[in-house]
Amino acid sequence: MVSWKKICTRQGGLRGGVWMQVRIQDDFDLDKIIDSGQCFRGKRLKDGSYRFIIGEAVIYLHQEGSGRYEVTCEPESWETIWVPFFDLKRCYREIALSESGKHEFVDQAIAHGRGVRLLRQDPWEMLLTFIISQRKSIPAIIKSVEALSEKYGHDIVTGQERLKAFPTPEEMKDATEEELAACGLGYRVKYILDAIKKVNSGELNLQAIAELPNDILLEKLQAVMGVGIKVANCIALFAYGRTACVPVDVWIFRAIEKECGGVSPFSLYGENAGIIQQYIFYYERGVIGRKDG
Repeated sequence: MVSWKKICTRQGGLRGGVWMQVRIQDDFDLDKIIDSGQCFRGKRLKDGSYRFIIGEAVIYLHQEGSGRYEVTCEPESWETIWVPFFDLKRCYREIALSESGKHEFVDQAIAHGRGVRLLRQDPWEMLLTFIISQRKSIPAIIKSVEALSEKYGHDIVTGQERLKAFPTPEEMKDATEEELAACGLGYRVKYILDAIKKVNSGELNLQAIAELPNDILLEKLQAVMGVGIKVANCIALFAYGRTACVPVDVWIFRAIEKECGGVSPFSLYGENAGIIQQYIFYYERGVIGRKDG
């Protein structure tokens, strides 16, 4: 199923440079994606556009109509970087329809969350980001991630602004406890230092483990200090696309206990369980959480 189509390519337009229009023929909601707790560098901008960064690649998207977007990138970059990033070769509309009818609460979450997609992000960035995420609010996570990028990352210059890339393991190899503490990492400093050491030494090869089965992948990730099963599942899901992996954070635990009678529903959804987790997270945090005050 092809969920996007290039309409045209031009010079100039949104934020200058090369841009093109695409039609995305599937569930795709940038507000919901940004609010789904998986991506901490996606941003809504004042002009109504959205910005995402992966590595040194930056994209701006502006919705022009139903399913139509103006995007700032070369056609080749769209296909090789952003189609995988937004998981556009997977049909979420079909998943939502096929997985409905199995569990009443989950059906409500799917209906509310349609438009959320799993982003395929950088394993190193996800490793550090979800170590940082422990016992932090989303705004606090964003603040720490941006502080790390400003301190250690290199410049990325777009047509209109200067940004910082998320730092590579090499760029962070000489990071000190004091510097990391200044980025608001608290007790997680020792965990970040251990991750830097293990990845730079080759003890943990984030590219090589991509080929491992889920159980061994999770085991390898948990070799890093401070990475438990929840963080490992986050990395597996959001960096490696392991859609059967289900991170259970405070919102998912709450949903299981309060909305599902203490019985996890995820065994009903097989390889789509991680996608269902995102629908439940978005629904529980954004709707049920507000109702409960």
